[in-house]
Amino acid sequence: MAKRGAEDDEETSPQALKAGERPVADNGVGEGEQFEDEFEDEYESEDEVLEAGVDGRPDEEREAEEKAIGAMDLDRETFIPGRHKLDAGQTLAPDLSTYEMLHTLEPTWPCLSFDIVKDSLGDNRKSYPATVYAVAGTQAARGRERENQIMVMKLSGLSRNDQAGNIDSDDEDDDEVESTEPILETKSIPLTSTTNRIRAHQSPQPSSSTPPTTLTAAMQESGDVLIHDVTPHLTSFDTPGYQLPTTSSKPLSTIRAHKKNEGYALDWSPLVPAGKLLTGDTAGSVFATTRTEGGGFVTDTTAYTGHTSSIEEVQWSPNERNVFASASSDGTVRIWDARSKSRKHAISVKVSDSDANVLSWSHQTPHLLASGHDDGTWSVWDLRQWKTPDTAAKSKPVAHFDFHKEQITSLEWHPTDDSIVSVCAGDSTLTLWDLAVELDDEESRYTADVKDVPPQLLFVHFMEGVKEAHWHAQMPGSVVATGGSGFGVFKTISV
Repeated sequence: MAKRGAEDDEETSPQALKAGERPVADNGVGEGEQFEDEFEDEYESEDEVLEAGVDGRPDEEREAEEKAIGAMDLDRETFIPGRHKLDAGQTLAPDLSTYEMLHTLEPTWPCLSFDIVKDSLGDNRKSYPATVYAVAGTQAARGRERENQIMVMKLSGLSRNDQAGNIDSDDEDDDEVESTEPILETKSIPLTSTTNRIRAHQSPQPSSSTPPTTLTAAMQESGDVLIHDVTPHLTSFDTPGYQLPTTSSKPLSTIRAHKKNEGYALDWSPLVPAGKLLTGDTAGSVFATTRTEGGGFVTDTTAYTGHTSSIEEVQWSPNERNVFASASSDGTVRIWDARSKSRKHAISVKVSDSDANVLSWSHQTPHLLASGHDDGTWSVWDLRQWKTPDTAAKSKPVAHFDFHKEQITSLEWHPTDDSIVSVCAGDSTLTLWDLAVELDDEESRYTADVKDVPPQLLFVHFMEGVKEAHWHAQMPGSVVATGGSGFGVFKTISV
């Protein structure tokens, strides 16, 4: 019997079937005629209908779906690097749909520290392939210390990930960009010791025809601090035929005020264009070095003292020329006036019962200071509560997180968004946080149904042995990090 169209008389059309029912012949089927069953390819007998159930699908299809649903019910725990361990034979793979850009580059030796160098390619860059200029200090294996070096680097060909979840298929400009392989070019300055910390500083261009002077300060495991001019090395990357001067590997200055005490604390002032440097060591001393008008460097040999243990971090205030902060393994953060003749701190706050490892001063909101600690916690402090020693001693952090279970090795405020922070930890994770997210109801106590994960946590990036990370100020949302596996450059769809 042929099927009738919708316009045919409803009284003469077959009765509509409900899920799971067998077609029943009506008065319109004559004796000896066969009812044409629209499901006859799937159901051949009453027994088969009963076995298939009431959803109108073959057994195999339904059973496969039930197994999949059962598997999802059993595996409801989200794997979090640093919290959970992989089983034998398992490896972690990134979800590429969450990365707009993701690249790894491996140098000869790992680097404990690096810094991004500002370039002339423009601000607010969003096009691909991207390019990054940076400096880093190596950590060669024991017994091979003379293979250490300062690496001046150009990372190019950093293409966009075509599997990113935020790609607009209608964006013709992006469609025309072909994927490229990343390229790491380096110029080296030979050293004989591991670099614990390195920071770059740029002085203004003397004229439009000459590049700005780029200086690096590298704190050595030996206790020396080496200052180099890496402007020629950067110039050589983009100037065909350029020859490095024979003196390019020689330091402009070597600071020996720390004697044999190594250190990790190092920072250039953002408010002194010529260059002013703070260095702190494991003996608890901080020294200031200033660049003179003639281009030389003078170190004040009278140290800033007060910490009772190693200085782990120093940071200049982003808006007050003579103010800096220090963090120490004595668990305190101290605020100093660099002009103080006594060389003593003005404010001291106990921020952790463990070591205070790292600091970051917000450049967008200068009264916010973040501290990272050896017990895996990190905090944000409102410096308006630190006006006097008494009020500072009673102050509490405005935000405090204990998500990481290993020591915090680096943290940094986003250069243009005062609510975003990056954090590196000894659990081989680099996390991104949005402090603007508020805990407004019971449901928001969990993130993606995972308990004990703060709602402010935006992203977890796994990177073996990650030590330090920096936002690229000219490439919004882009992060560069260093660790035991080399360098990572990424941008998430979250920031």
